[in-house]
Amino acid sequence: MSGEDAPAQQQNAVDQKQETKPAEEPKSEPPKTESAPAAAAEAAATPAATTEKVPEEEAFTYRALVLTGYGGYDKVKLQVKKGKPVLKAGEVQVRVKACGLNFADLMARQGLYDRLPSPPVTPGMECSGVVEAVGEEVTDRKVGDKVMVLNRFGLWQEVAVVPASHTFLIPEGMSFEEAAALPVNYITAYMMLFDFGNLRPNQSVLVHAAAGGVGIAATQLCKTVNDVTVFGTASASKHETISQGGVTHAIDYRTKDYVEEVRKISPKGLDIILDPLGGSDTHKAYNLLKPMGKLITYGAANMLAGQKKNLIAVAKNWYHQFSIHTLSLIQGNKSVCGFHLGYLDGETELISHAMNIILDLYKEGKVKPRIDSTWHLEQVGDAMRKMQERNNIGKVILTTEPMPEEEKKEEAKKEDKKEDKKKEDKKKDDKKKDDAKKEEKKDDKKKEEAKKEEKKEEKKEEEPKKEEK
Repeated sequence: MSGEDAPAQQQNAVDQKQETKPAEEPKSEPPKTESAPAAAAEAAATPAATTEKVPEEEAFTYRALVLTGYGGYDKVKLQVKKGKPVLKAGEVQVRVKACGLNFADLMARQGLYDRLPSPPVTPGMECSGVVEAVGEEVTDRKVGDKVMVLNRFGLWQEVAVVPASHTFLIPEGMSFEEAAALPVNYITAYMMLFDFGNLRPNQSVLVHAAAGGVGIAATQLCKTVNDVTVFGTASASKHETISQGGVTHAIDYRTKDYVEEVRKISPKGLDIILDPLGGSDTHKAYNLLKPMGKLITYGAANMLAGQKKNLIAVAKNWYHQFSIHTLSLIQGNKSVCGFHLGYLDGETELISHAMNIILDLYKEGKVKPRIDSTWHLEQVGDAMRKMQERNNIGKVILTTEPMPEEEKKEEAKKEDKKEDKKKEDKKKDDKKKDDAKKEEKKDDKKKEEAKKEEKKEEKKEEEPKKEEK
């Protein structure tokens, strides 16, 4: 979320410092009157001092997930960074315990999210952990504070350096997993519903992907206002869960037309629609609004189709991009808003205000993040796959806890099986190709034989004609 490239810049600074430090070590020059043996002894002592400090700098290591290029799940790799980060004024160093996975991270992996710098880069917009160092001018944070962090990127790692203003104290009783699940989803849902939507009692709201992180956050926040009717789209297997969570009317978007289903229950339309889909669904949303209704669009999930960038899906989404003339807005008495938390990185007061209200609601027991599953950093590919295939109900979390050796062995076996399956599939494909080639050769041979037979027949027919002549 932060507009500052703190993690990347500071790591570069650390790397530069490591390269230049030995050259920068002050070397005391011996006085001209000093004896040669004394000078030699001092010269020998200086490198020793340097070598003592260099290992101390390099001894600090931490693991980080790095997006190495755009593409599939395998493009996010676990690497080890060396060197202790240097804190600037106003910054804190956080020992990360848990990280949140967001839809924007999936789009970033495919090169579809412009708030992430070009690879190689560490993704991650939210995390939770413990403050282990504070920079100058930091007065409201101290070593040992448990905090959640919101940043533009750079948080999928064991150690993160961020501005202190991007951290929020974790309330008593909240786990690190819950804290990592809260910032992006709940701030997004809150600001859309209340800052843009002005949600009031007796209104109706459509929440797409109601079983996802933002969907569950929005549903919970809707229930803090009296008599709000929530329409939620999700696959049928998730309906029981989202209904228990506060969705009034669950709609299976895979088997039914959600527009028709909404019209059956609310013929006049809806007061607020949250649209993370984009493309043709934005047109449908606008047409579903009541007079004085508000459409809040905050994503383009329809562009994401498959592991890698799907140019057809991207082109289709852009082709169906929603646009409207201001006169139509006036005549329809409708409102269209756009929300993107990643572009609010400079609005610290606005975000802090929303977060403080959310934390108060948490303390009152009115909102609570739902954790779908927790994965080790080594399992980031599986975590992304689960979310991208829409198999999660709630938040997908990454934990920085090292994976136990037994689990590592299991993961290695799984990878071996995957490789074996790939090899088997390749063998099958190669066999099919070989068989196809053999069939082609047989067909060619048959055609050749048929041609020979035709020639023989023609020759037989020609011989009687010659005899007649």
